[in-house]
Parts: sequence; structure tokens; C-alpha cells
Amino acid sequence: MQQKSKKLTALALILVFTLPVILAQIALKNGWFNEGATNKGQLLNPIIEAGDLFIIAGEEPHWRLAYIVPDVCDAACENAIFSISQVRTAVGRAMDRVDAVFIVTGNSDAKAVTNLEVNDFGKLLKTDINNVNNMFQQTGNNGIFLVDTLGNVVLKFDTTLEREQAIMDSRDILADLRKLLKLSRIG
Repeated sequence: MQQKSKKLTALALILVFTLPVILAQIALKNGWFNEGATNKGQLLNPIIEAGDLFIIAGEEPHWRLAYIVPDVCDAACENAIFSISQVRTAVGRAMDRVDAVFIVTGNSDAKAVTNLEVNDFGKLLKTDINNVNNMFQQTGNNGIFLVDTLGNVVLKFDTTLEREQAIMDSRDILADLRKLLKLSRIG
């Protein structure tokens, strides 16, 4: 009787420690749990090395919220411009570590470019459309991009036609930007 109870105790003890490990392994292999990603935007893999476009000689390195001004600035374009300006303001005292950058090509909507210049929403970087298309060929050039201090495009956020959704998306951009600013010592 005692022999049987010792065997049951030993078996129970082994199961208590091994069963959770086995179940966790099965759960991971079958994809029952979400991975531990906390970023809200689309992480670009591989990153886009765009230092030539975003690093300005003589300026300190900054994080950049970038948007490529399209040939027709529709509601999604206006929402993106609004979101970038609001997110930059919302980072508060870290505002001097973040630049709003609007990439302008020869095809960009002239009215939108004038609006950006007049209202001083951010810096305008003028470049060739072929340069932009080559650089952003893997992701498409429609979206808001988060650029690190070395000029690498690391995150992409989609734009939307609806203002309410754009405001919600701005919160996601702000959350990711705050995390990166907290972790970054540069810029």
C-alpha cells in the first residue's frame, strides 16, 4: 500500500512540473497565443535605409514622422497631415526630439504643398519621384512613416479617409513614438 502511494506521489510530482511545459510547447507550435509584439504600426522588415533623404547636414539627429505628399491630396492625405502635426504636439516636452517631415516631389499636389508651407506643419524635403518610388517599393509610399535618428524607416502606419479613425490611429502613432523616445538616448 505504501509502495503504491509513493509511486503515485512521485508520478504526480513529475506531472506537476512537466505537464505545463509540454502544454506550453504544444500551444506555441499550434499558434494558440499571440506573439509579444507591442508596436501598433507595421514594423518594416527589412527596414528602409533612407539616410540620404532624411539626414540633413548640420542638424542634430531627430526622430521623424514622414509623409509623402501624393499627386492628389484627398481626405486621407489631409488626415495624415493633421495626424502628424497633432502627434508631434502631443509628445509634449519631447517635441524638440521629433520632426514632422513632408516629402514633396514634382508630382505632389501643389495646393497641399502650399498649405504645408503657409501653416508651417513641418519640414518639406524635395526629391525626385523615382527616388521615392525606388526607396519605398516594398511598402508602397502611402502611409505615415516613423524614421529613426539614423535615417532608417522602421514603422509604417496606414492612412484613412475617415477623420475619427485618423484620430484613433494618431493615438497608435503616439504610443509607438513615446515608447521609442523613452528607449532612445539619441535624438
